[in-house]
Amino acid sequence: MPSLEVEKLSKRNHYEEITEQVKRLIVDGKLKVGDKLPSTKEMSEQFGVGRSTTREALSALKAMGLIDIRQGGGCRVIRSAPVDVEIPELASLRMNRNTVLELLEARESLEVSNAAIAAAKRTEQDIRQLANLIAEMKRTVGDESEGERLDLQFHLTLAKATHNSIMVHLFESIMNHIETAIHDIRRVELYASTAVAEQLYTEHSAIFEAILQQNAELAAERMKQHLQHIESIVRKHLGES
Repeated sequence: MPSLEVEKLSKRNHYEEITEQVKRLIVDGKLKVGDKLPSTKEMSEQFGVGRSTTREALSALKAMGLIDIRQGGGCRVIRSAPVDVEIPELASLRMNRNTVLELLEARESLEVSNAAIAAAKRTEQDIRQLANLIAEMKRTVGDESEGERLDLQFHLTLAKATHNSIMVHLFESIMNHIETAIHDIRRVELYASTAVAEQLYTEHSAIFEAILQQNAELAAERMKQHLQHIESIVRKHLGES
């Protein structure tokens, strides 16, 4: 795969500069819709940075709606311009603790509602998909990358079980920004620890059981407890009690 036409960064540069360079390549048409980006390893070598920095840039490009990050890490250009609506506060998201906490609050409000609606409207197909994800979670506890993938897939599948396309769109938008904002926290604090991964599996399983029973009130309460657990971990990492 040919190298990108990019400038190597100095050690003082941040992921924002990688984001801006790749964004410019897409907007200028040097990277077209459908083009696959080099691997994270190759891009890191081209820019002269660590892989975590490159992953942050890719997450930011995904939040802009420019690329899709697929299972296994492959990235493909899906838009030639950023999404129409950009929220100014999200431009410096990683530096803004208050905005991170506001996003988590918005996610809790949306997903507690999603859980209640899904409990009432879920189909047998929704139940099969959620059950399969729960089973995979149980098999892969301790696997960092699988834990992250399955967590997101569970919550997205639950959102789709509301059978409300607006709820799904809102969820995807919020989660794209949350992934960008707390990428490293998610990896280090949530998925690298087997003990935390086991607790998350227990919480997801409890949410699933409530949806299976079509108990909207219980599903909402268990989702609230789960997301407040996540928020407490993030707050601790951000230095808040």
